[in-house]
Amino acid sequence: MEEPSKFERYVYKNASVYHYMKISLVLENGQKYISDAQFKQLIICGLKDLYGEVGASFPFDLLKFDRNELTGILRWAGEIVERVDVSPFLLALSGNSRELQFGDQLMS
Repeated sequence: MEEPSKFERYVYKNASVYHYMKISLVLENGQKYISDAQFKQLIICGLKDLYGEVGASFPFDLLKFDRNELTGILRWAGEIVERVDVSPFLLALSGNSRELQFGDQLMS
């Protein structure tokens, strides 16, 4: 006689190895175009200013860079950054519900 199948439930609070953040850069001098390497270097300099050498050594990848909008998607492993607008799901950064537009109306 066959044994009945077992049901096991696994719940993960955060199954993703990576976290993602979308950032936008505003330059004071009005410069509009920078390279992806310059964008990443500016992020590293900002981390160094805020958190010292430890912050500058924060390992991250620049997955996508929009040269026209000066925005980028960052990815890093682990739970290093807390209490900022990050997501373990890359799809969550694809849009902002606060800026959702229907026709000519801006939804807040």
